Amino acid sequence: MVAAIDRSISMIEVLAAEAEPIDLSDIAAQVDLPASAAHRTIVTLIERGWVIQDSATQKYSLSLRMGMLAFRNLDVRFVPDVAQAVLRKLADKTWEYCRLAVIDDGKLMWISRAQGARPGLRYDPDMGAEIVLHATANGKAWLSTMPEAEAMRLVFAEGFGTRTNMGPNYVTDIDTFRQQLAQTRTQGFATVVDEAEMGTTAIAVPFYSDGGEGAQVAGTISVAGPSLRIKPSRFGEVSQDLNEAAREISAIWPLRIRQRDFSMRKPVSDTSREPGEADGLEQGEIPSLG
Repeated sequence: MVAAIDRSISMIEVLAAEAEPIDLSDIAAQVDLPASAAHRTIVTLIERGWVIQDSATQKYSLSLRMGMLAFRNLDVRFVPDVAQAVLRKLADKTWEYCRLAVIDDGKLMWISRAQGARPGLRYDPDMGAEIVLHATANGKAWLSTMPEAEAMRLVFAEGFGTRTNMGPNYVTDIDTFRQQLAQTRTQGFATVVDEAEMGTTAIAVPFYSDGGEGAQVAGTISVAGPSLRIKPSRFGEVSQDLNEAAREISAIWPLRIRQRDFSMRKPVSDTSREPGEADGLEQGEIPSLG
C-alpha cells in the first residue's frame, strides 16, 4: 500500500511539471518503474479523475483536479483574502512582480502573486516552482530570521551548491553564503541578483504572525523583476515598500485564523435571539481583531 501511494504521488508530480501530455514510457522512466506497473497506476489515477488520456495520441496529462483542490484548500484557509489587497498595492507601487510565500510544514511555499509590470519587459515565473532557500531572496529572508545552525541545516538538506540550471551568480561557497545571511540580517532585507535565474533580481523580507518581530515568522514577501530594471540603486526604496507591506500583512495575519474559525462555527441554539441573529454579528461580518 505504501509503495502504491508513493508511485501515485511520484506520477502526479511528474505530470504536474509537464506542459503537454507525455507518453507512458516517459512517465515510467521518470518514476523508475516498468511500463506495466506504471500503466496499472495510471489507470487507477484516471479512474479517480487525477489523470486524463488524450484519445488521439494516447498520451497522459494531469487533470484540473489538482488545481481545483489546491485552490479549495487555500480558500478554506482564507490565505489569499487577507494578503492579496496588500500584495496588489505593493505591485502597483513598485511596478514589479510581487509574491507572498508562507511557511508550511517546515518549507516555504508560494501562495499568492500580483503583477505590477506594465506592458513591455516582464518577469512572470511559474508559481509551482520550488523555492530554493539558498538561491532566492525569499529563502534568504526566511533563513536570516533563524539561528545560523538551523539555517545551515536546512540549506544542506536541500543540496547546497549542487543545483543545476541556475543563474551565473549562484553561490556554491558556504562562507560567501554566510556573509550574505549576515548582510541580510544587518540591512533588514534579502537580495539575489542573477542567482536562481539569469537576468532576474529579487528583494524580500519576512512577515510575522501577529504584527511584531518578536512573534513567529509566518512567511516572506518579495519584489522581483529584470536585473536591467531592478538595480542596486532601487534596493533601498523597494525594501521600504516591502517592509511597509510586511507590517500590514503581519497586522492582519491573525484574521486569517479568526475568519476561518468564524466561518466554521455552527450557530448556537438560543431562543432569546431573533431569527438570523448569531454571536452579535451581522451576516458576513468579520470578527474584530480587538
